[in-house]
Amino acid sequence: MTHLPPRDFAFLVFINLIWGLNLIASKIGVSHFPPVFFTALRFSVLGLVLLPFLRWHAGRMQRLMVAAVLSGGLQYAVLFMGIRAAPDIGSVAIAQQLGVPFTTLLSVLFLGEIVHWRRGLGIALAFAGVAIIAFQPSVYAARTGLALVVASALIGSFGLVAVKRLGSELKPFELQAWFAVSGLPVLWLLTAWLEDGQRAAVATASIRDWGAVLFTALVSSLVAHTGYYWLVRRHPVTSLSPLTTLSPVFGVTFGVLLYGDPLSARILVGGLLTLVGVTIISVRERRFVDTGS
Repeated sequence: MTHLPPRDFAFLVFINLIWGLNLIASKIGVSHFPPVFFTALRFSVLGLVLLPFLRWHAGRMQRLMVAAVLSGGLQYAVLFMGIRAAPDIGSVAIAQQLGVPFTTLLSVLFLGEIVHWRRGLGIALAFAGVAIIAFQPSVYAARTGLALVVASALIGSFGLVAVKRLGSELKPFELQAWFAVSGLPVLWLLTAWLEDGQRAAVATASIRDWGAVLFTALVSSLVAHTGYYWLVRRHPVTSLSPLTTLSPVFGVTFGVLLYGDPLSARILVGGLLTLVGVTIISVRERRFVDTGS
């Protein structure tokens, strides 16, 4: 088992805190802006900031574009549509954790990894937890939102597998720059085709609304996501992933304290099952990497 130095441990907790707050910022943003338009604004800001970090990689650009579109614009456009339709922050925070079992299953299909019974149990618990949340009356009534969040987790898992196949040569800022820039043409076309009210949203946006755009672009993407990629380059991802279960804990907590979400028994039970399942998957992946078993 690999232990994180105190500085990196504290940084990872801080990253999870940002991700928890990012759910609040995202809910605020998509409550005012159309969700795909909000995604396009987020990645436009991020792309402008990171434009100097773009580098061309001959012979690898096709794989890089696939990874970037999946992990960038497409994943977040679907996620923000789900956040707008979801009745609360807590169900979104928990459903996002399905990215871990999805990635494990896709790694079996595409990377040849082996899943033994304990990780299989973790996968089952994670899905069971989200299923419990899905049948909460308020969530079930707005089940399209939860379905979109789950779909975004699946898309992000395909993207993560594609990123793994790229190797470790791309630096974090460069990877984030490609994530931002590659999806912009699709995002702007989609918002023009599927949505309306963009001009009115811009004209009536408050400081709070623009703050949501800047927080998701500069704090969540630039600081948290890039910081996480930096930690992945320093430590095995299997040493980091168990601590990312703090993100939904922060998300649920902030949803209750800052957004007024009700804290139901189904959210607690379903969330606990999901986090236990994700933790089992992460711990067994660490054991598999460390011992080959």
